[in-house]
Amino acid sequence: MGWLTKIFKGSSHRISESEYNSKHVDNRLWEEPSTNLEVYAQNENEDIDRAIALSLLEEEDRKARAKEKNLHLEEDEQLARALQESLNVEPPPLQNGNSYHPFPFVYSSGYRICGGCHNEIGHGRFLNFMGAVWHPNCFKCHACHQPIFDYEFSMSGNQPYHKMCYKEQYHPKCDVCKQFIPTGANGLIEYRAHPFWLQKYCPSHEMDRTPRCCSCERMEPRDTKYVKLDDGRKICLECLDSAIMDTSECQPLYLDIQEFYEGLNMRVAQKVPLLLVERQALNDAMEGEKHGHHHLPETRGLCLSEEQTISTILRKPRIGAGNRVMEPLTEPFRLTRRCEVTAILILYGLPRLLTGSILAHEMMHAWLRLNGFRTLRPDVEEGICQVLAHMWIESEIVAGSASTSVASTSASSSSATSSKKGKRSQFERKLGEFFKHQIESDTSAAYGDGFRAGNRAVRQYGLKSTLEHIRMTGSFPY
Repeated sequence: MGWLTKIFKGSSHRISESEYNSKHVDNRLWEEPSTNLEVYAQNENEDIDRAIALSLLEEEDRKARAKEKNLHLEEDEQLARALQESLNVEPPPLQNGNSYHPFPFVYSSGYRICGGCHNEIGHGRFLNFMGAVWHPNCFKCHACHQPIFDYEFSMSGNQPYHKMCYKEQYHPKCDVCKQFIPTGANGLIEYRAHPFWLQKYCPSHEMDRTPRCCSCERMEPRDTKYVKLDDGRKICLECLDSAIMDTSECQPLYLDIQEFYEGLNMRVAQKVPLLLVERQALNDAMEGEKHGHHHLPETRGLCLSEEQTISTILRKPRIGAGNRVMEPLTEPFRLTRRCEVTAILILYGLPRLLTGSILAHEMMHAWLRLNGFRTLRPDVEEGICQVLAHMWIESEIVAGSASTSVASTSASSSSATSSKKGKRSQFERKLGEFFKHQIESDTSAAYGDGFRAGNRAVRQYGLKSTLEHIRMTGSFPY
C-alpha cells in the first residue's frame, strides 16, 4: 500500500503534475506540519486525504500508460502486417489470355497517392497493381468506368476491364449470325475470315449451308437477304446493283472492251457475237466444245470455235417474291462458223466489273485464235488471257477513281444523288480490287501460275514483245 508509506514518512513530498499532463510540469512542495496536536490531527487527516488522492491518480495514470502502450503495439503490428502483405503482393497471374485473379487488399499506414484520383490514401484499404496504388473505388473498368470488384478481370494494354465489358469490346463477333464466336475446348477462339473482305464467321457456317454471294464470295448475314437467281446462285444487293442481266445490256460493255483492245493495238477485226447465258446453257456449250481449258469448279465464260445452238437471255428477269429472280426470257441462237471463233458466252447476273474481266479474258482467246497463234500450253494461253483481264480491271479502277474525283468537285448534282453515286462507286472500286486479288492469288497451275509468269514477262519486256515471243516459242520470255 503505497499510500500508507506516504502517511508515516512524515516528511515533505513533491508531487509533479507531469504524471497527469505531459504538456507542462508544475512542482508543488508540501511543508512539514507543526507539532500542535490539533493541528497535527488536522494535518494528519489532510495527509491521509492527499495520500489517497495521490494513489488514485497514480493508478489511473498507470492504466492510461498501459492502454497507450497497447495501442502503439497494435499499430506497430498492423503496420508490420501491411508491409509484409505489400511485399507479398505479386502481379496477378494471366489466365485465358486476358483474365486476372483479384489481388489482396492491403492496409495503408503511410503517405501514398492513388493512381486514380491522385489524392492521398489515408488509413484503410488500398490496391497495389500495375506499379501504382489505388483506392478500391478508384480502380475502374476502362469501358463502363465502374469500380472493379469482380473475382476476375481482364486487361487490354494497361487498361483494366470487367470480363463482360472486355468481351463486348474485344471478343470477336460473327459477321453472319452476329453472336460471339464461341471458344473452343482448348480455350482458344477459332473463327474463319475471308482473305480479302476480312469477314469473320463461326467455323460452323461452312457446314450449315450458309450461302455466299456468287460474285464477291461474302457469306450471307442473318439480317440480310441475298437475291436468289433462277439457277440457284445467290447475289448480294451491292453486287446486284451493277449486275448485267441480259445480252442487250452487255453490249455497251462489249464495245468498251473492244476499244480497250484497240488502244493496245490489238484490234479484233472479225465481229464475234457476245451472248449472255444461264449456267446450264454455259455448261451445255462447254460439253460441245472440243478445245479449250475451263476454270473449275465453275466456268463463267467461254470462247467458242464450234457451231452450236445457244439459249441466250433475251430480256432482263424480274425480281419476285422472297427476293427471287424470276425465270428469264430466253431464245435460241444458232452459231455458224465463219472464222476461228463463233461466239463469246458470259454467265449472266454478275457485276459489271466481273463481267468485263471475264469478257476481256475471253476476248484474248479470240484474238490469239484469229491471229494465227498455234495451240498453246494451258498455263501460257490462260496466263496471258488473265494478264489482259487484270490490265482491264486496273484501267477501270483508275478511271473510276478519276471520275469519282471529278464528280465530287462538281456542284451541278444534288447532294443526295452525289452521295448515292459515291457509295456505289466506292464499293465498285473495292469490288474491282477484289477481282484483281482473285486473279493474283489464284492457286491453279494454268490460271494462277500462268498469270504470274505472264505478268512478270509483260512487266519486264512489254506486252508486244511478250506476244511475239509466245508466237515464236509457245512460252513466256524469261
